[in-house]
Amino acid sequence: MTTQPVWQPSASQAALKSRAQQLKFVRGFFDERQVMEVETPVLAAHGVSDLNLDGVRAHVSAAGRRGGWLQTSPEYHMKRLLAAGSGSIFQVSRVFRDGERGQRHNPEFSMLEWYRVGFDDEALRAEVADLVCSWLDCRRPRTVSYRDAVMACAHIDPFEASDRELRRCCEHWLEPDQLAGMGRDACLDLIMSFAVEPQLGQDVPEFIVDYPASQAALARVSERDGHPVAHRFELYIDGVELCNGYWELVDADEQRRRFEQDNQLRRRAGKPEMAIDEAFLAAVEAGIPECAGVALGLDRLLMLKLGTRDIADVLAFPFERA
Repeated sequence: MTTQPVWQPSASQAALKSRAQQLKFVRGFFDERQVMEVETPVLAAHGVSDLNLDGVRAHVSAAGRRGGWLQTSPEYHMKRLLAAGSGSIFQVSRVFRDGERGQRHNPEFSMLEWYRVGFDDEALRAEVADLVCSWLDCRRPRTVSYRDAVMACAHIDPFEASDRELRRCCEHWLEPDQLAGMGRDACLDLIMSFAVEPQLGQDVPEFIVDYPASQAALARVSERDGHPVAHRFELYIDGVELCNGYWELVDADEQRRRFEQDNQLRRRAGKPEMAIDEAFLAAVEAGIPECAGVALGLDRLLMLKLGTRDIADVLAFPFERA
């Protein structure tokens, strides 16, 4: 018997209307602050090198090029606009991540990303709180360090614990043979996912700050309490990670080094290396202004607004119905 396709949207009409209201709210929020809306490619020549993100390869032949990638984030292109003198900018975009489907994940989702020239991570956190708390009508977030959060929830010091101690902690969720090849950051990610994140933002929204420098991605690094930490933050509400922000790295040589380090990690993990985006690095070399940037999941924000735990409730057509 042939199964009939489901043509109806998974989201209710009320949810679809709330999404439209959300987009109007976001655009009004940035219009008041004179932040310009921009549009950048969804399909581009390069994908992201981050070990924890898997892009979606596209088979395109045009303009003398073959292949391409659906973007996991508009970050690289937005930073090229910043280098060209755009000033503060924001974008509502569709982004893609392979293999991600669950209650909080869909391979295609909506991202709000913005960059504020002259801001550091602290100033940007305040603006994130303005946007999120105004939309959700909730209390303003408190700020907790990554180290304090892990120690409170998992009872282990993420900076001082040995690799062996971290792996032993992870035996709550994986067998020892599964942990044998896992590095320090993979263990910390596991601890964060299973022991820490579910407890965050339960009574009041929480910003987590001062991540280990090894998890800096595109953020600046400085020292705190004798340990190098990233100028990176994430916001959690009811155990849901809502956004990821940085005081942006503007050093082209350091950025290239991090890309090369990413590819080393990808090789070890058996993942394909990613070609370095030389156009992006040229923009960094030309001069990206001092700025801070953040990416916020609009679908998750809408889930919090509507009180649902399933992303399908706020999507017209999730992947299985697309």
